[in-house]
Amino acid sequence: MPSRTQTTFAPPVMAASRWLEGVTFSADRPLINVCQAAPVDPPPMPMREAIAEAVLHNDAAHLYGPDLGLPELRAELAGKWSRAYGGAVAPAQVAITSGCNQAFAGAIMALCAEGDEVILPSPWYFNHHMWLDMCGLRTVALPTGPDMLPDPAEAAALITPRTRAIAIASPNNPAGVEYPPELLRALFEICRENRIKLILDETYRDFHAAPGAPHDLFTDPDWHDTLIQLYSFSKAYRLTGHRVGAMTAATAVLAEVEKFIDSVTICPNQVGQIAALWGLRNLDQWLAGERAEILDRRAAILDGLPAIAGRGWELLGLGAYFAYFRHPFDMPADQLAPWLVREHGVLLLPATMFRAEGDPRGQRELRVAFANLDRAGIGRLYDRLGDIPA
Repeated sequence: MPSRTQTTFAPPVMAASRWLEGVTFSADRPLINVCQAAPVDPPPMPMREAIAEAVLHNDAAHLYGPDLGLPELRAELAGKWSRAYGGAVAPAQVAITSGCNQAFAGAIMALCAEGDEVILPSPWYFNHHMWLDMCGLRTVALPTGPDMLPDPAEAAALITPRTRAIAIASPNNPAGVEYPPELLRALFEICRENRIKLILDETYRDFHAAPGAPHDLFTDPDWHDTLIQLYSFSKAYRLTGHRVGAMTAATAVLAEVEKFIDSVTICPNQVGQIAALWGLRNLDQWLAGERAEILDRRAAILDGLPAIAGRGWELLGLGAYFAYFRHPFDMPADQLAPWLVREHGVLLLPATMFRAEGDPRGQRELRVAFANLDRAGIGRLYDRLGDIPA
């Protein structure tokens, strides 16, 4: 029998990084890395100073803390969600986790037994699928349409007695698309009717293109019976290395998640939590500037698109950190992606890493994580892709 880890595939970003081995890039034609969705800059200096102050003078920063996170941080985030979504979120309904990936893992552990099913829209975030594999669960692919969004009726048709949740990400990874509020509400109602959970990963919510709340689910007085919301401080405050995420859910769910956290990390990173709390209290204006910059880069993707659209490229999805393309080449995507590194100095991911094995759509699609490129960098990316003969 294979071990739990042997039931799933190798981490895609790590696998793709190995395509760089033995490849050299000239100074006038450096590597363009659009592989991983992560900020490349450190946190802003005032936050780093707050971190240094805590490391030097706050003894508790170096000790174990509560399994579900610092009470002050849980309360601050509950207040933020209550204000942002116009609903009622209590501190006891918020848990702090070691990154958003642990939030997803904890939710799945709290909900599922071996052999259960979780519905994921395809293409999906690969770590979600990996964790389901390692838990002995069945990933049920929910097709998405030409707009990269799922049909609620198709989602409902996939539910069986073993289904425990529908798990979605909005803004989406990998396709970038933002789920309209009415679609999120429809999926929420389907989950409520079937007494399963809607797991909504909002890692990239701070970079949503629309002003205001991206959905109204927290305004439902019984939201906690159905909704599990996930969040990441990593993308908002450039805290990727500190591993700080969050889950907002029913207290009964968090009681189960507490068992998982206590057995894995015991508690979230204390220094990272202190930084996240400082960010929530002090960086709203700075974060608004970060959002504006990401939205400008999104606009640059659209502005430069004609340079490659005339050569057969098609933009399927766009938002947050991601642009999702259909490529025009006869070469399958899992061969094209490493070839692009060797021949054109572009590192991106093939959609075979986001779709079920054997799904032919994966061989025609590529994900570009553009958040670490400014407008000029996006222009250079289009120049490289446009130079490839179709």
